[in-house]
Amino acid sequence: MKRVLLFLATNLAVMIVFSIVWMLLSTFFGLSTFAGGKVNYTGMLVFCAIFGFGGAFVSLLMSKWMAKRSTGMRVIDQPRNEIEQWLYSTVKRQAEKAGIGMPEVGIYEAPEINAFATGASRNNSLVAVSTGLLRAMSRDEAEAVLAHEVSHVANGDMVTLTLIQGVVNTFVMFLARIIGNIIDRVVFKNEEGPGIGYFLTVIVLEIVFGILASTIVMAFSRWREFRADAGGADLAGREKMIAALERLAYSYGQSTLPSEVRAFGISGGVAGGFRKLFMSHPPLAERIQALREMR
Repeated sequence: MKRVLLFLATNLAVMIVFSIVWMLLSTFFGLSTFAGGKVNYTGMLVFCAIFGFGGAFVSLLMSKWMAKRSTGMRVIDQPRNEIEQWLYSTVKRQAEKAGIGMPEVGIYEAPEINAFATGASRNNSLVAVSTGLLRAMSRDEAEAVLAHEVSHVANGDMVTLTLIQGVVNTFVMFLARIIGNIIDRVVFKNEEGPGIGYFLTVIVLEIVFGILASTIVMAFSRWREFRADAGGADLAGREKMIAALERLAYSYGQSTLPSEVRAFGISGGVAGGFRKLFMSHPPLAERIQALREMR
């Protein structure tokens, strides 16, 4: 259940803040989608789309800064040793091959094998690796992990995720307000426009619907891992990519990545049943099998 990345957490928080601002404007300045006891559904949908996509894009623009802050990483401006030089030159070579701008390259302190990529666009991104990865993986395996992360950037996964989240946010906010209006009228017997029951119901429903709707975003996240594995195999070689995932499967332990950026990492959790819907990564065995069957 903790497979909720920085993007989702920030997005939900921004969406709630936007909703509160909207309600305050409606109350004090008369900017409302209710008139004469009737609901302006078109206006409501437009407002929901503006705020829904706004929250998603704010999350996107903040993603790289938040990733740096939450992991305490050090960005390599000038390589200080041989391993940093290798990291920097490998990412540079892969970025050129993938046709993207050079990402920032960072190292963060953590015992587990992990790495992640984030950023607002293909030409404004960040690729980071853990110190545990550098200690435990061979150069070929580490090269494949870096290729996987560069592929995430090249595929434009963060932008696509933002658009999906914007659509999800729009309908979460819209449905919360429709149901909130019904409850306000039926339960609280309020026929004169939105009351306190409406406002409280909307906030609660946005949180509940937002969590449930994250399963859609997580489904996309799992799909993008298969695509990034394929891209990593193209950049570094299929056998190297398989070896890297096998190393992850063999060495898997409890991640120490902050929950805000955990879903950006190359390694995911192990879960079954209902919890699997909230996983950001498919099982490693499935990813390895997909690579072996790739032509």
